[in-house]
Amino acid sequence: MRKVTEILRLKYAAGLSHGKIARALGLSKGAVNKYISLATARGLTAWPLPPDLDETALERLLFPPAQRPTRFAEPDGAYLHQELKRKGVTLQLLWGEYAATHGERALRYSRFCDHYRTWRAAQRRSMRQLHRAGEKLFIDYCGPTVPVVDAATGEVRAAQIFVAVLGASSYTYAEASWSQSLPDWIASHQRALRFLGGVPELLVPDNLRAAVSKACRYSPEPNATYAEMAAHYGTAILPARPYKPKDKAKAEVGVQLVERWILARLRHHLFHSLAALNVAIRELLGELNDRPFQKQPHSRRELYERLDRPALRPLPAEPYEYAEWREAKPGIDYHLDLDGRLYSVPHTLVGQRLSVRLTESSVEVLHKGARVAVHPRRGPGRYSTLPEHMPASHRAHREWSPGRFLNWAQGIGPATLATVKHQLESRPHPEHGYRACLGLLNLARRYTPSRLEAACARAQSIGSPTYRSVSSILSSGLDQQAMASAAEQSLPAHENIRGADYYH
Repeated sequence: MRKVTEILRLKYAAGLSHGKIARALGLSKGAVNKYISLATARGLTAWPLPPDLDETALERLLFPPAQRPTRFAEPDGAYLHQELKRKGVTLQLLWGEYAATHGERALRYSRFCDHYRTWRAAQRRSMRQLHRAGEKLFIDYCGPTVPVVDAATGEVRAAQIFVAVLGASSYTYAEASWSQSLPDWIASHQRALRFLGGVPELLVPDNLRAAVSKACRYSPEPNATYAEMAAHYGTAILPARPYKPKDKAKAEVGVQLVERWILARLRHHLFHSLAALNVAIRELLGELNDRPFQKQPHSRRELYERLDRPALRPLPAEPYEYAEWREAKPGIDYHLDLDGRLYSVPHTLVGQRLSVRLTESSVEVLHKGARVAVHPRRGPGRYSTLPEHMPASHRAHREWSPGRFLNWAQGIGPATLATVKHQLESRPHPEHGYRACLGLLNLARRYTPSRLEAACARAQSIGSPTYRSVSSILSSGLDQQAMASAAEQSLPAHENIRGADYYH
């Protein structure tokens, strides 16, 4: 359209004749006449052209697309594409509905399919991924499983096949595990990194639960244990976008190769243990990595040694210790219930949501990233309680025992000792008397030991060696009064008093 624009400029700005314009631009005079006639018919008779009339708009104005009438109804490619995502929907079914709607104006089935495939090809826009050496490790599981038969019981278990593929060299690792659960997922990663002899910059998994807690196209949340493992190895996690298999095309191809070149060759073998299956996989895996590519003279192993291995980061000195992360709230007794065992936390954190890190040997509790408690994972009894987590009143109660109460009472006097023994022995369990003993201890702080001893002696004498009686005696000052003798306590002589002899 640049020459058309120049024709209009020379015509209306320079005022040249059609012949001179044709000679200047190397066109025929008939071509110049044609373009000027088209412009005149569209109202373009002056220079400069309108500012919004660029070459694209000028072409659309002068040469509008021809509207070719057709007797056939055009299928809606977008509608067909969306409907085909539904389970059980096929092009044959959609064509039947389309033909029933449009009758004689419907395309034949073959032309209908060609139309849809042409539309779909026009929608695809694929970006070829260029993988830098040592950058990405693509991870996935095979769809097929491998049966493992217990030789003793005949029980058949399905083994999952874990696959990891390096981006630059396509160097592949595969192994069998019992499940796709978090412990097996982490352990397979550790063995894969040892096999590779280094750590890539990024791990690119699928969106399975063990890898991603919350799948999202823009902001996925990796599983806490998986993220901790990645931090230990100095790498990062970049999950593939949901329903975007091209994000992990290397893993898809790697899975396909493992299925064809390893699992298919093992289909007639019978395995009685997971270890035997992994030995067979490792042998065939070596052959897979040593096979040359179809369109290259190199093998995966050769490219790995040349590209990926020098670029991988070194493995850490210590292997990652598997730890499971959970969220929990302590109950009113300031204990977390984890797998049927109770672990204490500071009592001030009751009602707070805490993060818990469980390893094989320990339980670590964190609040806002700060560690607030550590317990052994296993131990005697159901409770693991640290005294510093308890309120002061609970801690004071916990620190006492029957022996300690008796030792304390003995230091006060025999009457106090007898009173404490009564509290501990008159109840079904010694701990039931702790509260009364602590009450006596509190009285010893408010009154002198000698007054407490005297009050306990008076309580013993009246046959009521209880905390309430001792407290009442002290508060009323009876402990400071001399106790009456047996004679003083006897009733005076009186004619109405019959005496014991009356009843004989």
